[in-house]
Amino acid sequence: MAMELGLGLKGAAAPVPAVAASKNVSSATLWSRIPSLKFSGRGLGFGGLETASTSTSSSSFVVRASSSTTEKGDKNTTAEKGEKKVRYPGENKGFVEEMRFVAMKLHTKDQSKEGEKEADVQPVGKWEPTIAGYLKFLVDSKIVYDTMEAIVAKAAHPSYERFRNTGLERSAKLAKDLEWFASQGHGIPEPGVQGTTYAKYLTEMSETDPPAFICHFYNVYFAHSAGGKFIGKKVAEMLLDGRELEFYKWDGELPQLLSAVKDDLNKVAEEWTREQKNHCLKETETSFKYSGKILRLIIAAE
Repeated sequence: MAMELGLGLKGAAAPVPAVAASKNVSSATLWSRIPSLKFSGRGLGFGGLETASTSTSSSSFVVRASSSTTEKGDKNTTAEKGEKKVRYPGENKGFVEEMRFVAMKLHTKDQSKEGEKEADVQPVGKWEPTIAGYLKFLVDSKIVYDTMEAIVAKAAHPSYERFRNTGLERSAKLAKDLEWFASQGHGIPEPGVQGTTYAKYLTEMSETDPPAFICHFYNVYFAHSAGGKFIGKKVAEMLLDGRELEFYKWDGELPQLLSAVKDDLNKVAEEWTREQKNHCLKETETSFKYSGKILRLIIAAE
C-alpha cells in the first residue's frame, strides 16, 4: 500500500528572505497523491531529498530584502539622509518567522502553496514503507536527537543553554519505541551512514558555528512537530495497526512548548548581526538534505 507525502514546516513557525534554488539542487515529493491517503496541504519539513550537491553556495541561496525610505526623525539619521532601510520577509515578527519562510520556499509547489520549486522530473512517487525501513529511520533519527541533546547539554556556546529541557526532546521517547519493537521480535539495526554522518556534521559545526547549528535545531525539531507527526500517524496505520509511538507524543501541550522555544530562538538571534542571520538561513538547504535522506529510509529494503 502506498502513501503520499508533501514536505514542510507549515504550522510550526512562518516567512524569511526569498530563496532561489540552484539548478543543481532539487527537492523530491516523497509520496505521490493517492485519494485515500492525502498528505497535500501540509508542510512536512523534510525537503531536498534528491539534492545533487552538498553545496549551499551563494548561487543557490539568495536573500531578497525590500527597502524603504523614512522621512521622519532627526536630520542626522540614515533615514533622513534618504538612505534606504533594508527589510527582510518576516523580520518584523522575529527571526523564527524568517527561518520558516526560507524553509517553505525550499518546498516544491505541490508540497506547499508557499513552495517555489518545481516538482522533480522523476519524483519518488508511490512509497511503500516497510518495518525494516521504518526501524532504520527511527534508529538514525535517534542518533541525531542524541547528538543535539548532547550539544545543548555541553553548551560550547552559552546560547545553547536556552535549549535544554525544552520538552521537545525526542531521544528518550525513541529509546522506548525501539524497546517496544525489540519486544515484538524485531531486530534493531545499528545506526546507518545517514544518521552517523549527520550527527558528525552537527557535532563539528556546533563547536564553531552557532547560527548554523541553530538552523538545524529549528528545522529538525519543528519539522517533526508538524509534518513529522503526520507522517508517523500514516505509517502507523499501514504498519502498526494504528499504534501511536512515543516518538510522536509530548509531555505537555505541544503549542506551548513550541512557543517557548520560538521565543528563545528569537532572543538568541537578536544578538546576531544581519550577516550571521543570513548565514543561518543559508544553512536551511543543508538541513533539508540531511533530514530528507534519513526520512527516505522509511522505504528502505530489508
